[in-house]
Amino acid sequence: MTSAALPHDPLWPRAGAWPAPSPEDAPADLALIGVPTWRTSLSTTGAHATPAAVRDALRRYGPALVEGPGGAPVDLGQLTVVDHGDVTEPDGPDGEARARAAVAAALGADGARARALVALGGDNALTVPVALGAWGDDLATAGLVTFDAHHDLRDGVSNGSPVRRLVEAGLDPARVVQIGIADFANSAAYARRARDLGITVVTLDEVRRQLHGRGPGGLDDVVRDALAVAGSGGGPVHLDVDVDVCDRAVAPGCPASVPGGLAAWELRALVRAAAADPRVRSVDLAEVDATADAPDGRTVRLAALCVLEVLAGVALRPS
Repeated sequence: MTSAALPHDPLWPRAGAWPAPSPEDAPADLALIGVPTWRTSLSTTGAHATPAAVRDALRRYGPALVEGPGGAPVDLGQLTVVDHGDVTEPDGPDGEARARAAVAAALGADGARARALVALGGDNALTVPVALGAWGDDLATAGLVTFDAHHDLRDGVSNGSPVRRLVEAGLDPARVVQIGIADFANSAAYARRARDLGITVVTLDEVRRQLHGRGPGGLDDVVRDALAVAGSGGGPVHLDVDVDVCDRAVAPGCPASVPGGLAAWELRALVRAAAADPRVRSVDLAEVDATADAPDGRTVRLAALCVLEVLAGVALRPS
């Protein structure tokens, strides 16, 4: 079913269909940009088709929180979102340069054009240009949080190497926090590399232990602790949301998702909690292959909901 078949209700506005930016616009609450990387993927992927699919899926949802902090509904439609379209061929050195420049322009100097940005991938290779474009001159003080089953510290240039490449570009690994790292999804050599670099690793098992010990509020604690580390330099934080951190039952469109990962609600709660922190300047959504999704489109729909969770987090930021 396409968005054209959806019913119209004047009392239920739909998310998505956000306008392109114009020079006279006031600063936006959120900038959206597609960065459809896929050419260096270690797995066969059609991830370049995903930004368009996520935009279409957004039309299935309404931009409202049923119950905000004070108990009343929150209309996220009151926030300003602009869509900067897709970066053309963002893979390779030239493509990464285009993506980096597009992200920097969408945010503006010190967030002058947008309070936050969401980049729609694409495979995880997009994390490098998106983070560097968002950080700009703040690389020396920046931090990185990943929701990912994998360390992404591989050698070479691929969707398996963005964290290593960012560290080599100048990111302090002491301000990298990886949440959801899973057994049987990494090698011992790369696990040792993460340890030797001083990266903070919160395994999938540790996330579950925190939930068991603290209840649903444990996810907020996980995020708070991660941002305390990633934001310790005083600079902006980039959030890499690799949807393959989720259980394969809810993310079959992620080539590397495995049984036993996070539940969909857990990822959504983590994303909202992170986006509510003003230090989070940019977010990428990675590793969803829209062409390999289940017939009901569950992986793409989860990615679309993560866009709205970022918007909800921005709305809940301290004024």
